[in-house]
Amino acid sequence: MRWHQLSAEAALAALETGPQGLDATEARARLAAHGPNVLKEGRRRTALGMFVGQFTDFMILVLLAAALVSGLIGDFKDAVAIMAIVGLNAVIGFVQEYRAERAMEALKAMAAPTATVLRDGGPVVVPAAEVVPGDIALLEAGGIVPADLRLLEAAYLKVNEAALTGESVPVEKVTHPLHEAGLPVGDRKNLVYKSTIVTYGRGAGVAVATGMETEFGRIATLLQETGEVRTPLQKRLAHFGRRLAVAVLAICALVFAAGLMRGEAPLLMFLTAVSLAVAAIPEALPAVVTIALALGARKMVEKKALVRRLPAVETLGSVTYICSDKTGTLTLNRMRVEEFYCDAALVTAPGSGGAWEELLRGMALSNDAVTDATGTVVGDPTEVALFAAARDAGFEKAALEESYRRVAEIPFDSDRKCMTTVHRGAAGGFVSFTKGAVEVILEKSVRLLASSGPSAIQRDELLKVSERMAADGLRVLALGMRRWPTLPDPVTPETLEGELMLLGLVGLMDPPREEARPAVETCQTAGIVPVMITGDHPLTAGAVARRLGILADEAAVMVGQELAELPLEEFEKRVTTIRVYARVAPEQKLKIVTALQDRGEFVAMTGDGVNDAPALKRADIGVAMGITGTDVAKEAASMILLDDNFATIVRAVREGRKLYDNVRKFIRYMLTTNSGEVWTIFLAPFLGLPIPLLPIQILWINLVTDGLPGLALAAEPEEKDVMRRPPRPPTEGVFAHGLGIHAVWVGLLMAGLTIGTQGWFFHAGSDRWQTMVFTVLALSQLAHVLAIRSERESLFTQGLRSNLPLLGAVVLTVLLQMATVYVPVLNGIFKTDPLSLGELALTFVLASAVFLAVEVEKWAKRRS
Repeated sequence: MRWHQLSAEAALAALETGPQGLDATEARARLAAHGPNVLKEGRRRTALGMFVGQFTDFMILVLLAAALVSGLIGDFKDAVAIMAIVGLNAVIGFVQEYRAERAMEALKAMAAPTATVLRDGGPVVVPAAEVVPGDIALLEAGGIVPADLRLLEAAYLKVNEAALTGESVPVEKVTHPLHEAGLPVGDRKNLVYKSTIVTYGRGAGVAVATGMETEFGRIATLLQETGEVRTPLQKRLAHFGRRLAVAVLAICALVFAAGLMRGEAPLLMFLTAVSLAVAAIPEALPAVVTIALALGARKMVEKKALVRRLPAVETLGSVTYICSDKTGTLTLNRMRVEEFYCDAALVTAPGSGGAWEELLRGMALSNDAVTDATGTVVGDPTEVALFAAARDAGFEKAALEESYRRVAEIPFDSDRKCMTTVHRGAAGGFVSFTKGAVEVILEKSVRLLASSGPSAIQRDELLKVSERMAADGLRVLALGMRRWPTLPDPVTPETLEGELMLLGLVGLMDPPREEARPAVETCQTAGIVPVMITGDHPLTAGAVARRLGILADEAAVMVGQELAELPLEEFEKRVTTIRVYARVAPEQKLKIVTALQDRGEFVAMTGDGVNDAPALKRADIGVAMGITGTDVAKEAASMILLDDNFATIVRAVREGRKLYDNVRKFIRYMLTTNSGEVWTIFLAPFLGLPIPLLPIQILWINLVTDGLPGLALAAEPEEKDVMRRPPRPPTEGVFAHGLGIHAVWVGLLMAGLTIGTQGWFFHAGSDRWQTMVFTVLALSQLAHVLAIRSERESLFTQGLRSNLPLLGAVVLTVLLQMATVYVPVLNGIFKTDPLSLGELALTFVLASAVFLAVEVEKWAKRRS
């Protein structure tokens, strides 16, 4: 039912009720038929179910298997370390999922506890849950609307619908029918909605929808139906974990079989194969990812972005589209006078002379904005802008009111589209100022004031000026005045608002933030498409988008009505060409997100109202406003902007890209070092050599060499080109850009150096050959971690001190490795022998070959 198109009488008839409301018996019957006026929750997951669900990820299952095997072979330290990592991961995942469930609770908390309705012809207070369709509800300032109502009475009624529509200015309500069929929620001004707040006036309306049938109920349904999307990193790591597990099991089986064929002891080969399997499984990977995400989240808070779900930090690095609200995010959320037309001149700053003085005086006096105790100007945003412009030109309202005391006023209403104030004149008599819509003031004006004096009014010329200002996205107001020898009696629109002298036109706009245009340019350089979504007029939206660089000539603007009428399949064909959506209802954001995701894009979506919550939840990363956002939007979002600023999103994207780069560096390091261990143990028997490392030595290299330096890679600073390259394709795997090839050839190089050392010292009859092998392999891995801090830049360019945690980890790991070689107690545990100074120097030289080889690879990349 399109209630906004019906007259009040037709709405009452359709609901089988009357102006006196329902009787108590009928109300009880309808309550039984329609159910309570509350939001119903879907089946919620239990806390235990959420916690157990954290252990179903394939990578986690592989780690649990590794922990079990470690325990069975007696390596309890490794088993405990793996279980601690898995447990930490589960707790973090559980907390994030549990918090996500609170969006529905925040939505329910906004409902009114009680309502005043007409029952049996008189007003009664009932629990809001008992309001039924057909009830007549009474509204007054400060109250919460109990249900969706078609208004029957509205006395200066204004309702704050920001929670529902995102519109920050209270909406003035009307009672007459609105004939346009496809009006968005925010434009249905003869309806008020459940859980919105009455800010001014009073009214009465008939309940047309309750409970889940209300606009809030529809959002609750969407919230329950909209599933969260897995992050790119989660998808990539799950795929990587499956492939790695299969590869590790195959290699371990081959090593075991090869050892048996050589005549090695079955128990030794079994322990070696199992140790190799544990070493090859990257148990530090979840810890590295978690630490990297936590470090990224902490840095984002410093940059005014609060991350509610850790995986969202990395998701930002994959974003291909940022769909942003205009008001407050791309703009200042503060109206400002941008242009003046007076004395036949269209200018950006006011001039001087008699006509200009009257215009500025009228802007200051015909104004309800005031300065509070802190010096802040408060009031309607338009009036605050006029107040500020007049004050900046030297026309202070408080000073003027000493000479021009206000004696009468006629408030603005949406039918007249103007307001009038009457003041006692400084030289006697009275003066009235009327401001409002240009066409209305022109109709009421008979002369135009210029510096040369009053002149004939050229309506067509003035309308052209107004249209030109509106084409620049400005909201245009006209101001007229009239002098009176005595105060008219009575003070009515008919007696005051006629035969005006037009003073001029004023163009206002919520201007773009200074930092927004550079942020948009950064997006475009980084291959990210910024899109503006607003409830504003298309001309205003287009003008702001052009000033920001979002809207180019070939890009399109789409209005909400056209979006509503387009089938999703048709819309998906056009969605990548549209840069501005105007007159869009917040619930249409869900359609925009879905269409872009169906085209394979990764979408960040901003929002602040309750209606934004489903789109925020569905987007790859939902971004709620910290200042203007509702609790519902914040609970549904992955990230909250503490300053409501578009530039903050772009800074967060930079952090997300850096984070993914660092995770990739760890995977590169871990895969290469693990492949070096696997190749060493796998190839040595085929070359007629004994198993080069003992199980305890393999596990030591895995725990110490992989662990500390690998964790320190999470602190690596961003690379110089991080925002000068396109986003990662959504389908890109972990092994992209040569990572897999690097892991194989550098792993073979490590194995070659290690097996070469083994062969030389073993055939030379040295008792220390195994210690040499152990040390060369450990130091090679440390040399490798220093070389892969960047995929392109040389370490000599970066400098050792640019990542002090990594430098500290490498130094500490070298000292620990030296301890296994030179501390007598550890010699017995690790079956090592102290090396001579020459032998130790040789291990460092051989390890440095890995560093130099990777530096040559990076040099070749830079050359190409």
